[in-house]
Amino acid sequence: MEIGISTFVETTPDVETGSVISHAERLRQVVEEIVLADQAGLDVFGVGEHHREDYAASSPAVVLAAAAPQTKKIRLTSAVTVLSSADPVRVFQDFATLDALSNGRAEIMAGRGSFIESFPLFGYDLKDYNELFDEKLDLLLNIRNAEKVTWQGKHRPAIQNLGIYPRPVQKPLPVWIGSGGNSESVVRAGLLGLPLVLAIIGGSPVQFAPLVELYKKAAVHAGHDPAVLPVASHSHGFLAKSTEEAADLFFPSTQAAMNKLGRERGWGPYNRASFDAARSFEGALYVGDPKTVAKKIIHLRKKVGITRFMLHVPVGTMPHDLVMNAIELLGREVAPVVREEIAQWEADGQPQ
Repeated sequence: MEIGISTFVETTPDVETGSVISHAERLRQVVEEIVLADQAGLDVFGVGEHHREDYAASSPAVVLAAAAPQTKKIRLTSAVTVLSSADPVRVFQDFATLDALSNGRAEIMAGRGSFIESFPLFGYDLKDYNELFDEKLDLLLNIRNAEKVTWQGKHRPAIQNLGIYPRPVQKPLPVWIGSGGNSESVVRAGLLGLPLVLAIIGGSPVQFAPLVELYKKAAVHAGHDPAVLPVASHSHGFLAKSTEEAADLFFPSTQAAMNKLGRERGWGPYNRASFDAARSFEGALYVGDPKTVAKKIIHLRKKVGITRFMLHVPVGTMPHDLVMNAIELLGREVAPVVREEIAQWEADGQPQ
C-alpha cells in the first residue's frame, strides 16, 4: 500500500486576506513540499498540469525535476499530464530526463484533463477530444517500448525510424491512466495493462468498486495479470491534530475553490453541510486527525481495492505551513498505520 500527495499548485486568492501568491513563490513552496514528503516517508508526489492563471504548474516535469536531486526515495509523477494536447515525444523526453535525474523514480500519469484551456493554446480542436487521447497514448507507448520508432497518425506528423532520447532508467517508464470514473477509460487501461488512477472526489468511494472490478476484468480479457496492476485514488483531504481543527482549516479554501469551479461548470453552491457530509466515514473527503484519515484509507483499500492513495492537498490556497504540517502527519503518523494493518490483512489471506 503506497501513500502520497498530489497537488495542482493553485494560486487562488487567500480566503482570509484576498492576496494572491505569485506563481514563482508557489512553485518554490511545492518543491519544499516534495522534499518534506520524501523526508516524512511518503511513497509518491504528483503535480498536475494546468494552463490558467490560478494554477502555477504548466510543466510538471520541470517542477518535479527541481525536487529530484533533493529527494532520495519518493516517486515523482504528473497528476495528470494532459496528453491529448501534448506532443508524446516531448512528454517522453521530459519524463525520461526526470527519470535520469531521480535515478529511476519518474512516472507519467496520462489523462484527458478536466480543464480544456490547453486545447486552443496548442492549436487543437475540442471535437477531437477523444480521438486525440487515443492517438497520443498509442504514440507514447510506442516510444516507451522502442528506442527507434516508426509511427503514423492523424493529428501529428509521422515518425519514420527515428530514435527518441534520452532513454529512461526504468524499463519500462511507468505510464498510468488517470480517470474521473468513466467506464471507457477504465476498460482502456485494463486492456492495455496499464496502472489506473481514479479521481475519487465526490459521492461514496465504495461506489468505485465496480469500476475497479471492470478494470481487472478488462485486464484479464487482454491477457494481463490484474494482481500486479496497481490501482490508485486521488482524493481531497487534510490533516491536523484534531478532526475539528482539520475541518475548520480546510473548509474555507475548499469552499472557495469548489464554488469558483461550480460557477464555471454550472454546479450548485458548495456549503458546510456538503463538506461535512463528504468527510463522513463513507464520504470522499479525507479530512481529520491521523487516526480518522488512516481508518478511511484502510477502508478504501479493503472495500475498493485501492493500492496507492494520493491525498490531494491543498484545495485552493492555504498557508504553506499548514500544508507542510498535513504532509508531515500523513507521512509520519498515517502511512505507518495503514501499511501495517494492510500488510497484516494481506498476510491473513485477504485478496491482494
